[in-house]
Amino acid sequence: MFEKLRKILNKTDADYADIRYENKKDTFITFKGKELTRIGSNSTDGYVLRVLKNSGFSSVAFTKESDAKNAIKSAIENAKLLAKNTEKPIKLAKADVIKDTFFPELIEDPRKISINEKLELTRKLNSIPLKHEKVINTTVGYGEVIRERYFLNSEGSEIREDLITTRLGGLITSKEGNLLQNIWVSTGGSDGFQNVRNQEENFEKQTSIVVDLLKAKPVKAGVYNCIVNPDLAGVFAHEAFGHFSEADIVESLPAMREKMKIGSKLGNDVVSIIDDATIPNQLGFYKYDDEGVAVRKVQLMKNGVLTGRLHSRRTAEEFDEPISGHCVAEDYRFAPIIRMGTIYIEPQKDSFENLLKKLGDGLYIIDAKGGQTAGENFTFGAQYGYVIKDGKLAGMIRDIYISGNLYQTMKDIIMVGNDLVLTKTGGCGKGQTNIRSCHGGPHILIKNVVIGGA
Repeated sequence: MFEKLRKILNKTDADYADIRYENKKDTFITFKGKELTRIGSNSTDGYVLRVLKNSGFSSVAFTKESDAKNAIKSAIENAKLLAKNTEKPIKLAKADVIKDTFFPELIEDPRKISINEKLELTRKLNSIPLKHEKVINTTVGYGEVIRERYFLNSEGSEIREDLITTRLGGLITSKEGNLLQNIWVSTGGSDGFQNVRNQEENFEKQTSIVVDLLKAKPVKAGVYNCIVNPDLAGVFAHEAFGHFSEADIVESLPAMREKMKIGSKLGNDVVSIIDDATIPNQLGFYKYDDEGVAVRKVQLMKNGVLTGRLHSRRTAEEFDEPISGHCVAEDYRFAPIIRMGTIYIEPQKDSFENLLKKLGDGLYIIDAKGGQTAGENFTFGAQYGYVIKDGKLAGMIRDIYISGNLYQTMKDIIMVGNDLVLTKTGGCGKGQTNIRSCHGGPHILIKNVVIGGA
């Protein structure tokens, strides 16, 4: 394959060029209630060519090798047009020339598991909530995405890497009278099929919670001191903070770029945030991004002070900051954009019990359930929670929404736990879908949280 890609690059008259070829394989199984509604697999492939010509940078995606000539022509023409109509010339930061083949270590390769075995495992787990009389429906499925990537650039880099992702889960819905409640259950990862095995306890726990929610009280709207669990802490790190650490988001927003200046004091001293996709055996792990740069750990915030940013080669040159290996594409249909890998709030010394003791009276809020951001303001839903009185759980609550301002919330995080948890499944919809976007954190204690509810 590299020889084919090299022939294409050799015909590309550009100041810089790179080409990525991928063979993508999808496997999918879906149950709605007891009914199997979808099962199958697809295999597709294609190319993305990027060129830098006369300080204009463009990309073209194509699916057939025979279309390479036209793709080269279009990419060059587009780059020239962009150069004429762009005030600031595009430059790429220097990157190491890499020649490497990397296949992740898999505890159990999903490619060696029959689709029948995957079907029966999904059926078995889906049946667990359906045994309960108050569960009226499920939408549970298995998904598997395998990206076999080849990358070549005009500087001499040649990289072959596989990205293998599995996930199993979905939505459980309960009903009593006119009241409906639902909850998500999920598991998965990037290091093998074993991540979706032995999940009976997980499904039973979530089934118990969705049934208990039928008796839970709606939360009373107000301002509370709150403990949020690792999933919600990670969603805050990703959605509210993380996107403003992606250089392409802030580069065209002067006010936000000024606020997110390296060295700015933005949070409490206990808040440190890291993006580290180099951690093995977790969802966001990869070695090289989709422009051939080795990913590295980036300390985004340290003790409340902004210390780093996520970059492509283009934005690293624009900001005069180090490249980070965070330019990632959904698949062969897309040119890469800057994406988080594994973002999390760094754990500190305190136990969950210490956080409860410090909280005294307030709320304990668990697991994200949708949400949105508008500039520096955010609103997240939570799947459920508990009232806390004198440091102890005092009653289950539902219908919880959290609103806040990014900068004020980072100052209002007053205590950080020691129990780091990273998500087993992920997803981010910035421009393209990134199913390997991973987040997490420990339990954190936040004061003066605005809670929407009854």
